[in-house]
Amino acid sequence: MIQNNLSTIMGKKRISIADVSRIAGVRYETIHRLYHDKNKGIEFATLDKLCWALQCTPSEIFEYIEDKK
Repeated sequence: MIQNNLSTIMGKKRISIADVSRIAGVRYETIHRLYHDKNKGIEFATLDKLCWALQCTPSEIFEYIEDKK
């Protein structure tokens, strides 16, 4: 399972969806859907902009967690 940690990262940095949208140059709606884990995917260009804006890596935003079966 892939875990989305965007809301956690933004919370730790105390940065709003609007601020990330403005800094990264990504539409507010896109960040909002990612923040609330409502997306089915993400474009590499968007991920690149998010990593730049939040000064983090893709593996910090998205983390693989093995299913416990």
